[in-house]
Amino acid sequence: MFDYDAELRRYREPLRAATGVGQRDRVLDIGCGAGQSTLDAARAAVSGSALGVDISVESLEVARGRGADEGVRNVAFEQANAQWHRFPTNGFDVAISRFGTMFFADPVAAFSNIGRALRPGARLVMLVWQDSDRQEWSVAIRQTLCLGRAVAADASAFSLADPGTVRGILDSAGFARVSLVDLREPVYYGSDVATASAAVLGLRMAADLPAGLADDERERAIDRLRTVLAAHESDRGVWFDSRAWLVTAHRL
Repeated sequence: MFDYDAELRRYREPLRAATGVGQRDRVLDIGCGAGQSTLDAARAAVSGSALGVDISVESLEVARGRGADEGVRNVAFEQANAQWHRFPTNGFDVAISRFGTMFFADPVAAFSNIGRALRPGARLVMLVWQDSDRQEWSVAIRQTLCLGRAVAADASAFSLADPGTVRGILDSAGFARVSLVDLREPVYYGSDVATASAAVLGLRMAADLPAGLADDERERAIDRLRTVLAAHESDRGVWFDSRAWLVTAHRL
C-alpha cells in the first residue's frame, strides 16, 4: 500500500493548524485513509471525539491498528462513502479532509450530506489539489510514462482544482464564507530512486498510463521515469513540487 502519510508529510501541519480543533469538538474526517489526520484531531479533541470514514477496508485496518497502538481512545473508524452515508444529523462540530473529497460522483449531493452531519455554523476544512499542470509530480509521471505523448491527467483527482467550482459546489450544498488559501509544499516519494520508482508504478494513475505501450516502449518509459526520479533525489529522498488549496467554509 502506498504510504500517503509519508508523501503528504509537509501538508500535515498546515492542515492541523487550520482545523483549529477544540477540546470538546466532535470531528468528522472524510477519506481518512490510514488515519493520521483523524488521530491528530482526536488528540486535540481531548474531551470530544473523532470519526474517520473511508471506502478502503485495507486503509481502515491500518488506521484502527495505529489508534490502538498509540492509545488514542476517543477515535473510531468506519467504512463509508460520505456522499450518501447516513451520519447523525448535527452530529459534528468540524469536518476535515486531507485530499479525500475530490472523488465524489455528485459533489453537491456529497457536500450536502456532509453539511447535514454538521451543526449550524460548524467548519469544513479540507485540502484539495490544484490543477494537474501545477503539480510537478503529475506532469513528470505523465510525460515520462507516456514517452511524451499528450495524455490527460486523471480528472477525478483534480475535480476541485478550480476555485469557482469549489465555491459553487459549497454554496449549493449550504456552506458560506468559503475561503481558499494557496499552499505549495513538496511531496515525498521515497528514500531513493528504487523505492520511489516502485511507489510511483504502484499508483493507479501510473499503472494505467503505459497500458497501450509495447513491451520495449514500456521499458523505455520506466527507464525515463528512473532518470527523472534521480534528478529529484537528494540526501533527504526523492521530492516533487506540488500545489494545493486549503479550503475552509462554514455550514449555514
